[in-house]
Amino acid sequence: MEWVRGDTIGCGSFGTVNLVVPKTGFSKPPLMAVKSCDVIDSVSLKNEKEVLDRIGSCPQIIRCLGHNYTAERGEKLYNLFLEYADKGSLADHVKKSGGNLMESDVRRYARSILKGLRFVHSKGFVHCDIKLQNILLFSNGDVKIADFGLAKRNGEEEEEGEQRKMEIRGTPLNIAPESVRENVYDSAVDIWALGCAIVEMFTGKPAWNFKPGTNLMPLLIKIGISDELPGIPQDLSEEGKDFLEKCFVKDPKKRWTAEMLVDHPFMAGDGEIVSLNRLEEEESTSPRCWFEEFSSSPRCPFEFPDWVSTQSTASSQSCSVPSFSSYISSPSDRIRELAGDEAANWSISESWITLR
Repeated sequence: MEWVRGDTIGCGSFGTVNLVVPKTGFSKPPLMAVKSCDVIDSVSLKNEKEVLDRIGSCPQIIRCLGHNYTAERGEKLYNLFLEYADKGSLADHVKKSGGNLMESDVRRYARSILKGLRFVHSKGFVHCDIKLQNILLFSNGDVKIADFGLAKRNGEEEEEGEQRKMEIRGTPLNIAPESVRENVYDSAVDIWALGCAIVEMFTGKPAWNFKPGTNLMPLLIKIGISDELPGIPQDLSEEGKDFLEKCFVKDPKKRWTAEMLVDHPFMAGDGEIVSLNRLEEEESTSPRCWFEEFSSSPRCPFEFPDWVSTQSTASSQSCSVPSFSSYISSPSDRIRELAGDEAANWSISESWITLR
């Protein structure tokens, strides 16, 4: 299809997002958006395409519609074509709704996100940046997970070597304890981030009390070392509170998986009532809940030995601090490295600027 670049609907340090307008016969509303960046900075976008191609089609995952290269204003651009979400992001919707959502809506959005995560994890991948800005809404009611620029294979070790980078993938306010302590990004980190997203949907505020521009060290200590957990809204139903408790488990091996959480009563659809007591009984008797029987969290990832994911060095959501792994001897040392004077500028971690 021959196309021209339409209105800009978003931008970040990775590049821009525009509507795609066909050169001829365009009488219908736009159905595609295009993410574009300079070829030299296209690691994140190329990783996003590779991951989306690998995991395949799912109703709760944004569809990749192809890619190409163009020369514009003397620059060579890499373009990634995606479904156009005409209702914007879930973050936009929460703001337009006065800062928070009714629990019935929170439950509905969380159910779609969780189904998408279950699919991603079943294919052996981790999203690594679940937040409201990366959940897109459609006028037909669809809710889809987007922005897979930081995604990686589940269980894949970070780059080894003398100059391995200690990095934070995604948004610090949604980062899981094991990512702070040990630089671990497996499927359990998406579940922790989902819990943070649910709190933000219900309250209109981040799960952690943190003011932009303040020292990051106390927050990282809370998340990575202390026993403190994100605050669970008191006005949430008992089912909702219990669901968040299953997400906010410090030990990733004991944190519930997406496969387990889809059966939680908080995820029951309209007209579906599931007894919380029955769920607790199943937890005590079902083999899938005896975590001590597993040497690693039972997330059943499929392996793709012929593919090595690329790390994003250009994405605005990946904030990296160079360090030498041999110097990191404890969680305290790692947090000190992440929150030191040479830490990245956290003001750009939100990557999206709404222009519509």
